[in-house]
Amino acid sequence: MDDTDPRRSIPRTDRLLALPEVITAGEILSQSTIKAVISEVQSAARTREIPVAEVVPTIISRLSSRSASSLTPVLNATGIIVHTNLGRAPLSESAQQAVIDAAGYVDVEMDLETGRRSKRGTGAKQALLRACPGAEDALVVNNGAAALLLAVTALRGTKAAGRGGEAGAGSPIGGGEVIVSRGELIEIGAGFRLPDLMATTGSRIREVGMTNRTHLDDYAQAITADTASLLKVHTSNFRVEGFTAAVEIAQLRGLADEHDLPLIADLGSGLFEPDPSLPEEPDIAGALAAGADVVIVSGDKLLGGPQAGLILGRSDAVQAIAKHPLARAMRTDKLTLAAIEATVANTRNPVHEALHIDVDRLRDRTERLAGLVSGTVVGHDGRVGGGGAPGVPLPGWAVELPEALARVLRLGDPAVVARVHQGRCLIDLRCVPEHDDDRIAEAVNRARETTRRHLGGIEPGDARTDHLGGHGADHDEDGADRQDDAGLGDHA
Repeated sequence: MDDTDPRRSIPRTDRLLALPEVITAGEILSQSTIKAVISEVQSAARTREIPVAEVVPTIISRLSSRSASSLTPVLNATGIIVHTNLGRAPLSESAQQAVIDAAGYVDVEMDLETGRRSKRGTGAKQALLRACPGAEDALVVNNGAAALLLAVTALRGTKAAGRGGEAGAGSPIGGGEVIVSRGELIEIGAGFRLPDLMATTGSRIREVGMTNRTHLDDYAQAITADTASLLKVHTSNFRVEGFTAAVEIAQLRGLADEHDLPLIADLGSGLFEPDPSLPEEPDIAGALAAGADVVIVSGDKLLGGPQAGLILGRSDAVQAIAKHPLARAMRTDKLTLAAIEATVANTRNPVHEALHIDVDRLRDRTERLAGLVSGTVVGHDGRVGGGGAPGVPLPGWAVELPEALARVLRLGDPAVVARVHQGRCLIDLRCVPEHDDDRIAEAVNRARETTRRHLGGIEPGDARTDHLGGHGADHDEDGADRQDDAGLGDHA
């Protein structure tokens, strides 16, 4: 590097740290984070990615726009309500406030009247039991997969949860067979399979029936002295149609009683009671009434709360689970407990509202947006997502835009995640709060202008820009945008 090279004048780190704007950023960000940003910008200047004159303004811009977390808030314009890649259920305002209130010191395990230690999660449990009178007891753990693993481990025949027996007496750490229909051996998100989860408990999966047809006699013939429990899993992330047969919980109850076996039902999505808009989606109340000893659901799906595994059922069964040593490793924190309680206490939340949206109002909003961004209104079916109600369409509309805008929208401020399908960018407002409609419009128009500048004045969607849009009519850009990806198919 010779003496005339402008890179010799890249500001030193100590001088950059002394800038007033950088000192102000230090009120929110750690020094290690600030130094990392400075180093990145200095390196970019050394490699000529940015001019030396842009070092200071670039650092100030990055630090002023950076939050303490690397997570970026997004506007979900995909039409998928419980989108796994976007964090599943967005919390209601009351749940958000509950999390904020619980962020400091709270009486999570203290009775303020006596000053003595109390049980964790009492408020959340009471809220769950009020919402589901058919349950005698409830337990909250960190996610649905943990709830299933814990239930299968803790409930092992009459020694663990037999009706009228002493919960947990003499329960082994592992072993035994868990009987489950072959058609219910699902694979959840990221290639994680139910049999793999069961193997970690020390139990063995005993598959019965066929993929499409399983009968009560299949279960009966499989029961031996090694049988630990009967497991019923709702196949919430796929559907099998045609020549099919399955054994319902009520039928399995009689078999479980005959052999003194616990009956575990994993429903996945988390409806407390039947929902007319999802007629085939099982609910907790119905599963308990049918005879399940415990029912397992996720908190961040149709319930509309935070990530959690909810276990509801008979008191002796739930207590056997709660007293197992693994329960401590899987217990949840004060923030989750606060959010669960607030979510259950107030049934109105973003998931409920998106699922039961006024379709006429949705059409009006979509037409207004189309006018503001020069788009076209097209019919578009939303989805529950997160493994809930697979194949059930939620009729609605979307604004059709050129595919080239999708990436620009994702990288904009605000970040807007749209659906990319068959060479089109589709903006579905079902999951977008109405007060954010104008932000969507502004983001789309900025994205159009940005794309137009990069294309030298060519309008996005022109035939000359086809090479920027994807790989053909059936291409869905990025797994996060595709409705058949993890946003729809995750079970745990």
